[in-house]
This record gives sequence, structure tokens and C-alpha cells, in this order.
Amino acid sequence: MTDTDVLIAGAGPAGLTLAIELARRGVAYRLVDAAPGPFAGSRGKGLQPRTLEVLDDLGVLAEVLATGSPYPSIRAYAGTRVVWEGRMAERREPTPDVPYPNIWLLPQSNTERILAARLADLGGHVGYGVELTSFRQDDDAVHAVLDGTRTVSTRYLVGTDGGRSRVRAGTGVGFAGETRESERLLVADVRASGLDRVHWHTWGGSPAESVGLCPLAGTDLYQFQAALVSEDAEPTEAGVRKLFAARAAGSGVTIDEVTWVSRWRANIRLVDRMRVGRVLLAGDAAHVHPPTGGQGLNTSIQDAYNLGWKLAATLAGAGEHVLDSYHAERWPVAAGVLGISTALHDAGVRGDADAAKRDDDDLKQLTVGYPNGPLSVTDAAAGVRAGDRAPDAPLRALDGTPVRLFDAFRGPHFTVLAFGAATRCRRYARGAPTSASSGVAPTPRRSSTPTATRTRPMVPPTACSSRSAPTGTWATSAPIRPA
Repeated sequence: MTDTDVLIAGAGPAGLTLAIELARRGVAYRLVDAAPGPFAGSRGKGLQPRTLEVLDDLGVLAEVLATGSPYPSIRAYAGTRVVWEGRMAERREPTPDVPYPNIWLLPQSNTERILAARLADLGGHVGYGVELTSFRQDDDAVHAVLDGTRTVSTRYLVGTDGGRSRVRAGTGVGFAGETRESERLLVADVRASGLDRVHWHTWGGSPAESVGLCPLAGTDLYQFQAALVSEDAEPTEAGVRKLFAARAAGSGVTIDEVTWVSRWRANIRLVDRMRVGRVLLAGDAAHVHPPTGGQGLNTSIQDAYNLGWKLAATLAGAGEHVLDSYHAERWPVAAGVLGISTALHDAGVRGDADAAKRDDDDLKQLTVGYPNGPLSVTDAAAGVRAGDRAPDAPLRALDGTPVRLFDAFRGPHFTVLAFGAATRCRRYARGAPTSASSGVAPTPRRSSTPTATRTRPMVPPTACSSRSAPTGTWATSAPIRPA
């Protein structure tokens, strides 16, 4: 007998996302964090398009868009004179298949606040000030010690407790990579005067001389960033003020207050396994990234999104192979993303002319997919490939009502689509989200002749019937047709 089904250690973006995924599937869980309260800094401030799609499914996108902003253009100065202006990437217009094509700026503390509010709506909460101090596992459960005194038994333990993860240390998994002591970054949230909130303001020509202030949407703060190449600076208000005065001399800008500050060093690592028995790792507990390219937080949220439904399905009897697919799908993604963010970091350290460019589509993570994953089964005759991202598309219900594919996908259920002649279908069994990771074939990319694809859902579609789709295909639970 266990106390809960899933114990989540760490209430950052990954832990909160996982708790939401479990809560909306009715899985018993407990979410704890050693910190006394919510994180208060901006740190991971960029939300990539693929993450915005996840947040749409979680039911929080409206709040994210209302409190965040597009990334501002960058202005480089010599004193008060503007010497360059441009963007990291040109803004793209939404399309039917990609409704959120641009990175979105939102301080990490606000992202976590929005996720925590969604969890509260689902009846959940974070147990702050509760530290996981040790654990052991057997064939039936994980026995975790909290605060050094209380033992909690759980069917699964998930470590979302950051780069210094105690859960990871307890598993004994390898954490290969490197730490570059000489490559550091001072990051802070500040109030400043003498500058607008329309641009991202930077001074200094080389990495060793540069400093920047980026306005943080939804606040009156700026994120301060300064590379520490040949010097050091204490992560204090005095350290921030001193460094800014030296690198932005003659700017007329003053730092009025520092509300949060952190000193980062280049720590680039990836675990060799994301699952050890009944213990799983997600987010920074499994991979740590340079901040360049805005990949770390996004990969963390998507780890948890992939893991949540698989834990729920396994607990419901789907089989351990479903949970095993978490490592098979997410580890290669984390490795690839780590390579991208490290290359961008290295370009910045070298001072490459195009180091600030962020126009690579891979950064948006819309190309992430699992076509070679163990749950993806594609009919060779089909016009779509299982494992690819399922795009959005404008459709109409049979009664003519406009609907989007993302509307049909939203929620903790399978959405099975049939392409071809009109089909009719009753309510479909609830279980896992429609996505490449579920093993359900995605919707077709825009095509004039959609075809049917056989899929292998985790819950058999016993409640679903199709009158005219080819044998071996199933229809959506809300009959729809191309708009």
C-alpha cells in the first residue's frame, strides 16, 4: 500500500506541468519543493512556439499571452548614441498550421505563477519547505524520506529538482558533460531609469565589455545580463551596480533597485538515463543548458508533458513499455537541444557577428517529433507520419460550426482522426493527449487529399465507430471536415 501514486520533487516549470497533467487525469500525486516559496526571478524568460502549443493544451495560454509580450528589438549603444538596431529573429505571421510562430517573453516567475494557478484550479497545490532527503526503491514502490524524518511511499518518484538534483544523485545515473568555470554570466532583475521599455538595450562591443537590460513584460523590471569573461562580480546589488556603471558609462541610465540576482556558470550536461526503475528524471534534473537560445525551460516543460500521460496510462494498466518510451523519445530531443544551445553559447563567447541571431527553426522546437519512437506506427500508404507534430488547422463540424484541430486536441484524452469520406463517431475513451508522443497518428500537414492512417492508441477505441473510413482507421470523437 502506497501513500500516493506519484511523488514529484521540485516545483519549477517541469514539476508544475507534470502535476497539472496528473491532476487532470485523476492521478493521486504529491508535489513538494525544498524552497520556502515560489521562485521570484526572471531566469528562463523565453517561451518557444512548441511550448505555447503545450500551454494551450494545458488551458493557460490566454493568461500567458495576456501577461507576456513579443521579444523587443535590440538597440546597441555607445553611451547614449544608437549604433545598431535589429531583432534576433524576424517576426512571423500566424498560419493555419502554426498559430503561435514566434517566441514569447514572460519571466519564469510569472510562468510558474500561471501554472500554479492552473494546478490550484484542478484542486492541487505545492508543498513548499518540504525537502526530499533520501529514497530507496523496491519492486513495488519508492520509499522517500522527507525533511529527514517522514517516509512517504509512492509508486513512482519523479525528480524535477533542478541541476543539483538530489533525486538524480540518488539514482546513480551518469551526468556527462562539462563545467566551464571561466564562462560565467551575471543575471539580475532590476528597476532602472533613463531608458524606454520598448527595446532591449545593450552596451559594449565584445562579450567581455557587454551589458544588457531587457524589459520584462507584466512587470516594471528589466532583466540585467553581463558576461563575466576576464573578471568576476559578486551576485549582489552592489556587484550589479558596479558592473553596469563600468560597462554602460555615459548612458544616463541608472540601476535603482535589484530584486533578484544570480551568477551562472557554463554547466552543460545530460544524464545517460531518464528512468531507473520507479524513479524518473525531467527538466534540469536530466539536462542543464546554457541560457542561449531559450531552450532549457521549454525542454523541461515538454519533458513533463510527455511524461505525464505515460505515468497515468501505466498506472491505469497500459504496461511498462509505455513508460519506457519516455526515455526513448525525450533523451534524443534533450541531446539535440543541448547541442543547439551550446553552439549558440560558443558563438557568443567568441563574439561572432551573428551570435545574436535566433532564426533557426529548430529553436522553435516545432520540428521535434518521435517518428522513430517505440509507440509510433505509420501505415506506409498513409499521407501522414505517426510521431510528427500534429499541426493546427481550421475545420468545420458537420453542423457547420467552425472548430480548430487544437480545440479538438485540448484536454487529457485521445483524439483519433480519420481522413477521407465523412465519418461519424461516438464519444471516445479518455486517456492520453493527441500528439506524436501518444502513438496516435497526427493530423495531416496541409494536403488536398488527406488519407487515413492506422494508429495504435493506448486505450482501444471500443466506443468509436467509422461507417466509411477504411478498415483499421478511426474517426474523431467530434466529427469534423476541412474548412
